[in-house]
Amino acid sequence: MRPRAYTPDALIAEDIETYLAQHQAKSLLRFITCGSVDDGKSTLIGRLLYDSRQIFEDQLATLEADSRRVGTQGQEIDFALLVDGLAAEREQGITIDVAYRFFSTDRRKFIVADTPGHEQYTRNMVTGASTADLAVILIDARKGVLTQTRRHSYLAHLVGIRHVVLAVNKMDLVGYDRATYDTIVAEYAAFAKSIGIGAFTAIPLSGFRGDNVAGPSDHMPWYDGPSLIAHLEGVEVEGGGDAARPFRMPVQWVNRPDLDFRGFAGLIASGGVAPGDRVRILPSGRMSTIARIVTLDGDLSRAVAGQSVTLTLADEIDCSRGDVIAAAGDAPQVADQFEATIVWMDEAPLLPGRGYWLKTATQTVTAQVQPPEHQMNVNTLERLAARTLDLNAIGVARLSTDRPIVFEPYGDNRTLGGFILIDKLTNATVAAGMLNVALRRADNVHWQATDVTREHHAAIKHQRAGVVWLTGLSGAGKSTIANLVERRLAALGKHTFLLDGDNVRHGLCRDLGFSDADRIENIRRVGEVARLMTDAGLIVITAFISPFRAERAMVRAMMAEGEFVEVHVDTPLAEAERRDVKGLYAKARAGEIANFTGIDSPYEPPIAPELRIDTTRMTAEQAAEAIVAKLVPELDVSFVDGSGI
Repeated sequence: MRPRAYTPDALIAEDIETYLAQHQAKSLLRFITCGSVDDGKSTLIGRLLYDSRQIFEDQLATLEADSRRVGTQGQEIDFALLVDGLAAEREQGITIDVAYRFFSTDRRKFIVADTPGHEQYTRNMVTGASTADLAVILIDARKGVLTQTRRHSYLAHLVGIRHVVLAVNKMDLVGYDRATYDTIVAEYAAFAKSIGIGAFTAIPLSGFRGDNVAGPSDHMPWYDGPSLIAHLEGVEVEGGGDAARPFRMPVQWVNRPDLDFRGFAGLIASGGVAPGDRVRILPSGRMSTIARIVTLDGDLSRAVAGQSVTLTLADEIDCSRGDVIAAAGDAPQVADQFEATIVWMDEAPLLPGRGYWLKTATQTVTAQVQPPEHQMNVNTLERLAARTLDLNAIGVARLSTDRPIVFEPYGDNRTLGGFILIDKLTNATVAAGMLNVALRRADNVHWQATDVTREHHAAIKHQRAGVVWLTGLSGAGKSTIANLVERRLAALGKHTFLLDGDNVRHGLCRDLGFSDADRIENIRRVGEVARLMTDAGLIVITAFISPFRAERAMVRAMMAEGEFVEVHVDTPLAEAERRDVKGLYAKARAGEIANFTGIDSPYEPPIAPELRIDTTRMTAEQAAEAIVAKLVPELDVSFVDGSGI
């Protein structure tokens, strides 16, 4: 029988305003369907659209044609094709991207996210779950609880979804057998309890046949619970939870159309606000009072969570994008070191110590993630030791930001507790995470002021402090040139120190290997030491391969403006191999040395160094002279009497 098409409500033609008012008054439920591959998620959503009569005539005609051409249900309608829109999805019969669909019933409006079941697309499932109120966990009645069932259940609970439906699908393929259903529910209940899911609603159904989707099934008289749509219509979502919490509004934009108006626009994340309320601007901590709540439709007497408004303040206070306007008497925390749960979403693994962009609410900062404290095995719930996180891994790690951010634990506030990590070079989103708690040392450890400043340290040495950073391939001649530079500076009466790549690995970095993560940590440590030495007024010369641009940029950011001089000791790989007296390149090509820069580990040459040295055209002595000549304007090294300070 041909499915029923969408039939417009007669009220639309009679009184469109009344129809829209009725529709607007309906509550909205956001939910996701998830589970293992081929559990029937897309088919179930297609059935929901059909049973709620959300399919138009032209969609039906296209669906019938596509079902005959690429469908997986023989001569019958393949409802999954209503959702699987990508060509690759239709060809393979799987879901790859997150597909969002809107539908409504007489009682409620819904936005459903169809998330992929394949493990490699787990990151897409996290995207869909991040805004959902309810999760429909599908299980194929023939297969029972699988790894992805556990993974998706764990992730749904992790991101704060508290309403779970266990949809035991494809009951028609097991003869609507109650014993099969009971066994699956019992197994899932044991797992759900172990991960903290206190309660869930189990429904036996067939998305393809429609059993227990929109109404009771004649094939399962032993089940006396609600149908799926009935449950979705009736589930109570804590919509007022955010409104009951203290007021927080991340500032998205400073609205200044003319000289007489300055307002702060944003979406209220929690609580409510009214003119006259005292507020605190974070992270600065400055106090003020709400003067007006401005919207396109006029000023409001009160605004609550979920509304986008522009606030004006009674005082002229520095406030910009990324700041948070909060209730003065109950403000969120400000910190720069955290424990976080991280879901890694990139093919390339986490590189501990590397700087990533961290975005939370409207704040963007640089963050460094430490090696994970543990990684979670979602099957056994074991905490496994891990030095990094690979694609789809879930772990707990400490991270630090380059400046304090406003936050609340994710369990209290998704907006200020959730974040993403972005690779600075590729701009790819590599992870999603949840801030759990600020580390106590972030509040208890403060910078101790000293009377003798770094400027004084440099002045009594009659010089300006700085870092001369030599980078290049192994065998380029960095150490030889660095040694000659230090000798020349010493002859000029300058106070220097040479940090050499091989030397620091005998002590400071003796615990590190040569993996990408260890190389990053190596440069971070050297950068911190170099910064301390510049605080002492020294000119620091370093000779390190330092293969990654991101870490060289990190060290540059540690220094004051103009104190970092990057020197690219540029030597072709073939020439570096020819000079290799230690035979390291030969060993690397033979597979005896792993992660060797230039062979099986990349070198990222500087894009705009202060100086480039071509060692095929000049001797080491000439290179050293060129570097010292460059330092005359950069670090005032020509001055011996202090007049250049």
